[in-house]
Amino acid sequence: MCLAIPAQVVELQEQGMARVRVGESQTYLTASMLLLPEPPKVGDYVIVHAGFALHSLTPEQAQESLAALREVAEAIEGQKPQF
Repeated sequence: MCLAIPAQVVELQEQGMARVRVGESQTYLTASMLLLPEPPKVGDYVIVHAGFALHSLTPEQAQESLAALREVAEAIEGQKPQF
């Protein structure tokens, strides 16, 4: 099973790459934006899977997805996750 995570674009880089922040954590990734129909802007939210942004999200959609992921993690781990 694979899981795609909402991330916020914090920096646009060369060759269609961007630095993104995973949820509200201090985890940052570099991901390709080449599969998106339009280039993102800094501050946009995207779904990242295996190093590729698959599609864009509104801030509300990103927060809803992150809240659902937190609930699942809390249920599994019995504690509040850091994302």
